[in-house]
Amino acid sequence: MPKHSSRPHMPGYGIMPAEEGAGLLPYAWAEERLAAAHNYWVCTVTPSGQPHAAPVWGVWHVGAFYFGTGESSRKGRNLAANPQAVLHLESGDEVVIIEGIVEPVSDPALLAVLDKAYQAKYKVPFHLAMCLRPHTAFAWREQDFPGSATRFDLGGE
Repeated sequence: MPKHSSRPHMPGYGIMPAEEGAGLLPYAWAEERLAAAHNYWVCTVTPSGQPHAAPVWGVWHVGAFYFGTGESSRKGRNLAANPQAVLHLESGDEVVIIEGIVEPVSDPALLAVLDKAYQAKYKVPFHLAMCLRPHTAFAWREQDFPGSATRFDLGGE
């Protein structure tokens, strides 16, 4: 759950004060979309600073995003050098963006839970588990963007 919700600082976009427009979105709105999405985009940075984005499948579970990637893949090598990442949904109509730190998952009990959820969602086993633990999130609806844009402080960095 967020420690604090506010409007994001976006000069030039006409962002309304928090008490105007649709008001701040609840974090549950963002989590519902994270849980329901089929495709996600993970954005990382190469050791030389070049941005990299890749589509992934994954599951939202107990406040974190779990996905698979191999150690030798571009995003796997990027995350080994710098574990900071951004995750976003495909939709530009209902936007959810997560910033956080990625770490490998090795707990057998958690892996079993994740595999069950992943197989229910995608009909294939879950492999090479990574966890993105969010520290900041952004969400808005395109239809009322200036009055729904919300920034969530989730703790961490």
